[in-house]
Parts: sequence; structure tokens; C-alpha cells
Amino acid sequence: MKCRHCGCEAMHPFLDLGTAPPSNSYVAEEDLVRPELWYPLVIRVCEECLLVQTEDFAERETFFSESYAYFSSFSTSWLAHARTYVDDMVARFGLAEDARKDETRIVEVAANDGYLLQYVQERGLACLGVEPTASTAAAARQKGIEIRQDFFGEAFARQLVGEGWQADLTAANNVLAHVPDINDFVKGFATLLKPAGVATFEFPHLMNMIAEGQFDTAYHEHYSYLSLTAVMRIFSHNGLSVFDVETTPWHGGSLRVFACRSDHQAHAESARVAAMLALEQEAGLTRLETYGRFQKTAERLRDDFLEFLVDCHRAGMKVAAYGAAAKGNTFLNFAGIKAGQIAFVVDKNPAKQGMFLPGSRIPIVREEVLQTEKPDRVVIFPWNLTSEIKQQLSYITDWDGKFVTAIPSLTVHP
Repeated sequence: MKCRHCGCEAMHPFLDLGTAPPSNSYVAEEDLVRPELWYPLVIRVCEECLLVQTEDFAERETFFSESYAYFSSFSTSWLAHARTYVDDMVARFGLAEDARKDETRIVEVAANDGYLLQYVQERGLACLGVEPTASTAAAARQKGIEIRQDFFGEAFARQLVGEGWQADLTAANNVLAHVPDINDFVKGFATLLKPAGVATFEFPHLMNMIAEGQFDTAYHEHYSYLSLTAVMRIFSHNGLSVFDVETTPWHGGSLRVFACRSDHQAHAESARVAAMLALEQEAGLTRLETYGRFQKTAERLRDDFLEFLVDCHRAGMKVAAYGAAAKGNTFLNFAGIKAGQIAFVVDKNPAKQGMFLPGSRIPIVREEVLQTEKPDRVVIFPWNLTSEIKQQLSYITDWDGKFVTAIPSLTVHP
């Protein structure tokens, strides 16, 4: 294995979750009689550039297929986050006040179902989404958003520039970790930006993943697990300079990184960049031994959850779950949990309802089943949305039901 950024062959262990099917490859009922493809899920850290990354065992099209079922708009809190982002970027960089407003160009890479660009469109600014998965691209087009269905990289960016889409602002939320060729991907933004343009990237912060035991955020679609330390090296190598960084609470704690073209350096570097690098150094992200301890954290969290399920079974309790999330599939398959140990999982997404979780084969049902079956415990797999889900399903207390989360520790919520 060589580092996908710098080519270094000195790769050190970070996390080995055995084998698992792709976490977003949900199983139709008619396919329950057929085998699933399972791939090793092994993650290592590069000794040279400290990029944490999966070993590759399949092409990206395997994980981002036409039936890809992650739709961003099903989370109301994420929609609010997207609207706030648009308001903040327009205000900070004066996009709406530009005398040539009709020439302003905003491009989102990994536009998903149009969850963010719909708010750009409301402001009358020209926008374009790039989205490789057919299911989400179709949903965005239904909102009237122009979508190019393709994978993004340097060659595709040159094509967009040739079509008049050189960008004042690019957004890339929760996608930097999803690209196998991270160098080509980042070069694409350096190519696409106008000389004074700004590129923003949001991604789960590796520092939080380690500190809070978020091993379930590891899955095949996540090729990289990112620190600012590693990102700055990758960006600098590929024509971008980081000039600011913010933290957000999303996905267990994320970074929003602001970058500009290195050949123009149109934006001064904020003191927050050096402060975040210092925090990462203090947390041990510049030392290899920090990464080598994470395996035991994952195994402890797995064992605690298995013990919880055994205790519930012995007590005659029915356990269900909420959220057919990829992180839940990682957890279930690492723990070897199957249908029966968890009766069903509820999800709001109609594209998932009636399907079965990959690997565990737990059925995915509508919310009404929760009210009919009245389980004693409801495990929240998308723990990053715990507050939103607890509010949405607060009625389970009517039958003395309780919520459970397994990250950062096994917790039965009162």
C-alpha cells in the first residue's frame, strides 16, 4: 500500500474492522437469497504526511452507484446549517452586493439532492451542482437546480471553466474524505476558482474521531480521515492555500476550511489556522503512537454494545433502532450483529424503507412501526443527530421506551 497523497510506502495501523459490505448498499427483499460482496475495511496512517486512509479494494463506482441512498434533505437541522452557510458566505465575501451580480458563479461539488444550492438559487445567484450519483442528482434537478452528473477532478474543472463556470465560491461539504484521488480532486478547485475566489470544505475532524471513539464513521466510501495538518500539506501541493478554519458541530465535530489559489493569495491567513494546528499537535496528531491506540477504543465500544444487547435479551426487552445510517452499518457489521438482535430500524427516507441493512439484514421500516411495536429501547445510529431524533420521537416515553447511543460511550438516555 502506498499513500494516496505522497506515495510513501511506510503505512502504519490505525483501524481494522475486518470485512463489511459497502455501508450504503441496502439490500432489496428479492435479493435476500443472494450473497453480498464484502470488502476488507482497513485504515492506515502515512508516516510521511500523516494522511489517514483506507486500503482500496474496489473502484469508487462500487460505492457511489445509481441507487446511492443518502439524501441530505431528510435532516431539518442540516438544511438549517446549509441556509446559514449561504447567508454567511454571501455576507462575508460580498457576493450579493457585487455590481455585476449576474456574473457571480457558485459551484457546489457533491451537491447531493440540492439541499444547499436551493438557498443560493433563492438569492438569484447563478449556481451549478456537480453530483455523481443518479438518485440524488435527479432530486436536485426536481428543485430546478442545474446539475452535472459526474465525478469532479482537474479535467472536469477545466471543462467547466471553458463553459463559463469559473467560480467566485465553491462549496464541498462532506466530500473531501470521499475521493480516492485526493490530489486530482484538490487540483480541480485550484483550476475552477477565479483569481480571488474562495473554496470551502467541510469534513469530519480526525481529532474528534479519535477523542470520542467515532470508529463507526469509517466505511469504504470514506477514503480519507482528515486533520488540518494533513489537509494543509495536500492543498499546498495542489495549488491551494488555507487561509481560515472554523469548527462546526456536524458529524461529531467538523472543520470548515477556507482556501484560495496559491498563485494569487488573495486572502490573508487568519490566526485560527495556527491555533488549530497547535490544538492538533497537543492532541497528538503529529505523533504516530496516537494512531496506534485507536483499535482498542473501537473494540471496547463494540464489546460494550454487545453486552448491552445480551442484557436486553435476558431481560425480555425488545430493541429497535432509528436511522439506517452508514455509521450504524459499520458498527453492526464490526460487532457481527444480525436481524433478531435488533428487531428493525426506522428511517424517514422512502428510498430505504422496505429495504434491509447491508450485512446485518435488519429490516428498514416506516416510523409508524415504532408506534405499533413499542420497543423498550431505541438505538440511535446517527448519534450526531441525537437531539433532533429524541425530539422527533419523544412519544416513546409514553410506553417507558428509552433512547440508546453507543458513541462516545454506551448511554441509555433518561
